[in-house]
Amino acid sequence: MSPLPLSGVKILDLTRVLAGPLSTQMLGDLGADVIKIERPGAGDDARSFGPPYLKDLQGRQVNMNSFYLCANRNKRSVTVNIADPDGQTIIRELAAHCDVFIENYKVGDLKRYGLDYDSIRLVNPDIIYCSVTGFGQSGPYAPRPGYDAIFQAMGGLMSATGHMDGEPGAGPMKVGPSIVDYMTGMNCSIAVLAALYHRKVNGGPGQHIDICLLDTVIASLSHYAQVYLLNGTKPARRGTWGNGGMPAGVFRCADGELMLVVGNDAQFARTCAVLGKPELTTDPRFARNNDRIVNGKELMAICAAVFLKNKVSYWLEKLEKVGVPSGPVNDFEQVFTDPHVQHRGLQVTIDDPYEQPLSLIRNPLSFSETPVKDYRCPPQLGEHTSDILSTMLAYDSGKIAKLKQSGAI
Repeated sequence: MSPLPLSGVKILDLTRVLAGPLSTQMLGDLGADVIKIERPGAGDDARSFGPPYLKDLQGRQVNMNSFYLCANRNKRSVTVNIADPDGQTIIRELAAHCDVFIENYKVGDLKRYGLDYDSIRLVNPDIIYCSVTGFGQSGPYAPRPGYDAIFQAMGGLMSATGHMDGEPGAGPMKVGPSIVDYMTGMNCSIAVLAALYHRKVNGGPGQHIDICLLDTVIASLSHYAQVYLLNGTKPARRGTWGNGGMPAGVFRCADGELMLVVGNDAQFARTCAVLGKPELTTDPRFARNNDRIVNGKELMAICAAVFLKNKVSYWLEKLEKVGVPSGPVNDFEQVFTDPHVQHRGLQVTIDDPYEQPLSLIRNPLSFSETPVKDYRCPPQLGEHTSDILSTMLAYDSGKIAKLKQSGAI
């Protein structure tokens, strides 16, 4: 089996919470050696973001909860106090041995400690230094802190999400998971990989990468934002309605809900046949997709009345036979017991530090020659401190003991 794609790449990870750690986890899955720097005693802020927590063999909670576990596998944890001069020295010495430095501190914070890009490139001119922030390295909002929900609001995502105007509960709505963090993590990974390629293949220099959540969420709005840029129209909230084809949305059935998306006229004709409404195909209100979009409320009401007459499984079987895209609205239990999801292996089980089975979500990338198979448990706080300081920096046991005693590590 070939080595993983990023084997040999060393990453110094000074990120916390979610966007940055998701990126470094992705890079670690792909074979990079990720050295996660955490605060002595407390660690990554995510460790304190509430239950459920992993438990030891005596049933006691340990400082690894679901928030931390989802974003920190395949890393090594080193505790370093970056406010301590000795801690700053450790970071600079580690950076000299690394290919990539990723951090998500507020703009200007690391400069106070001599750990900003200009300082780090003095010890490693080839370093790829990636800064992940809320608002970017420049601009009037650059110094501001922020979390995922703030950017869903400020970036326009919430304005386009939620029940339609006039319906109960109408108004802006946050997407459930921290989706902007996840997308920012992907952008961070893409940027780091591009910079590594540029350095190795094109002979380019090290560089500073500026990734932020606000840029990411605005870019993610794609055709929604393009509508506004095209003609100044603010896209309306559509609830569970789909985008483009019609009918498209969640329909309540006799025992649950299904999602239907009819993308073209041929699919519409087949849908009408399944629903026992072939006359809709010749109705001038619904003859073409543009007509169906204009008269969407009428069409959706007609379809909704029919779907109520039978079970989800009945309709899905009928729609699948005629090739109309549809699917059940699953909760998490239904997701992970779905036979296709199980076939794809989205849930992986590993042994945690307490020799108990721990389930994680597998990396979604599938390679024919370099498959991701190594899933190491997210590290305990400071689990690898002594090992890394002794092997990478050649610190002896006496020096490591003094650093621990002084609080630098």
